[in-house]
Amino acid sequence: MTRASITEARRKDTREKIELGGLIVKAGLRFEKRALLLGLLIDGALRVKADGEERDRLLAIGAEAFGHDDQ
Repeated sequence: MTRASITEARRKDTREKIELGGLIVKAGLRFEKRALLLGLLIDGALRVKADGEERDRLLAIGAEAFGHDDQ
């Protein structure tokens, strides 16, 4: 791997982490403890794997929140 491709991969990784952090802020969870955030994410991951209807429900909630970005 060249130095340029390593640098580009690191930039992409950093950008992705920033975007994911933005989701935490958008959800109104900025000031929650990291352990709580991780617990929520783990619980959500288990729910969407086990229940397609729950996945669809949560997807709709998220899509609506993104739809209100202009406010």
